Amino acid sequence: MARTVVKLGYAPTRRSIFSAPDAIKFRGLTAKRLTEMGVEFVDITDVNEEGLLYDDNDVEKIAAKFQAAGVDGLLLAHCNFGTEYVCARLAKRLGVPVLLWGPLDERPEADGTRLRDTQCGLFATGKVLRRFRIPFTYLTNCRLSDPVFERGVKDFLTVCNIVKTFKNIRILQISTRPFDFWTTMCNEGELLEKFNVQLAPIPMTELTEEIKNVKQDAAQMSEMLGYIHVNMEIKIKDDEVENVAALAAAMKNLVEKYGCKAAAIQCWNALQTEIGIMPCAANAILNDEGIPVVCETDIHGAITALLVEAAGMGEKRGFFADWTIRHPDIENGELLQHCGPWPVSVAKEKPLLTYPLAFDHPGSLTAEAKHGDVTLCRFDGDNGEYSMLLGRAKGVDGPKGMGTYLWVEVENIKRLEAKIVEGPYIHHCVGIHADVVPVLYEACKYIGVKPDLYDPIEEEVKAYLRGE
Repeated sequence: MARTVVKLGYAPTRRSIFSAPDAIKFRGLTAKRLTEMGVEFVDITDVNEEGLLYDDNDVEKIAAKFQAAGVDGLLLAHCNFGTEYVCARLAKRLGVPVLLWGPLDERPEADGTRLRDTQCGLFATGKVLRRFRIPFTYLTNCRLSDPVFERGVKDFLTVCNIVKTFKNIRILQISTRPFDFWTTMCNEGELLEKFNVQLAPIPMTELTEEIKNVKQDAAQMSEMLGYIHVNMEIKIKDDEVENVAALAAAMKNLVEKYGCKAAAIQCWNALQTEIGIMPCAANAILNDEGIPVVCETDIHGAITALLVEAAGMGEKRGFFADWTIRHPDIENGELLQHCGPWPVSVAKEKPLLTYPLAFDHPGSLTAEAKHGDVTLCRFDGDNGEYSMLLGRAKGVDGPKGMGTYLWVEVENIKRLEAKIVEGPYIHHCVGIHADVVPVLYEACKYIGVKPDLYDPIEEEVKAYLRGE
């Protein structure tokens, strides 16, 4: 999987009445530590002799440099007290997530002199950022060598990746939603007006025409068929396998043609009339490439999948699931399942390419997903309000299933069930084998979406983000 790169604008700051030499020292030490951690950042050493943010006249030059470099976040490192209003002006100018931090102060000198007063400056800048209505992330006042520094910076980079993803969403909508699925309706205009989420709707015929074109492309067909034969145990006919390969390649071509990052497809029943297969396995192929394709034209589901993928930083793949039934033996157990679109990389066994539950057409995967800890997430909204359902679960043993599935256990299934029924959520969610609850929770402050934890873990999440 490709490494996700997030670029920071590094703006170390000082205030004139405290030690400039010490501020310069910590500017260099912080840059060195970021480099050791593999963080890609843009410095301001060429803006003035000190390489520090303290002069209002430098704000425009720094902002222009950071914007030209395409920074995804801003690190305001308080190398002494810092200049709070200059920090706020730069942050306002850039409009990217802000990380507020400063290195822990040393013991005062023998005569009582203090060189930096970094903590006090952080208090000041936090207040002024609020006055400017700038959301920010606070990384606790700590030493560069403290583990919490590395953890906090890396989590912030992930938050920046989520925010960048959310602000640049374009989804390929393949046909209308299925008639029976009123749950997956969305307000296209409102998504654009509120969040700049763009849809690229195409009719089913455009997809079927692209499938015909792909079948004439020997290289594309060979690549897709090769993937299928290596990664799936085939239980369907050769011509049906070819249709799966052609559908995957066609969807990928159309995603690229319209500049999209994800797709939502009307997976039944017009498609079966046209090409005779379910799209589940084709979806799975693209999902494993980091191009989420979700079922039943669920636009909110596609948005969720993109956010979860961003939270995984390219290291793990998400899986699009139904909440379906309670576990027959485990009190707080639940079955996550879908007809067969989950990425091969999340399976604990080689998937069968076969027939799905409840449908007569082939083209679905059957495989149980790996167990372990998972995050479950759902972006959704109605009546003009949007939120993100978030929480943790763990994979558990359960009865054999069809399609792609995973039995999970949560803290309180009745509480979760009530949240989904009472809304604004539906029976769809996206899971990932990682604990990305804190970074998704933190990202919500930047994207204008309310975080909604289905377990009472908000204080625990906040404590983690504080560095406890």
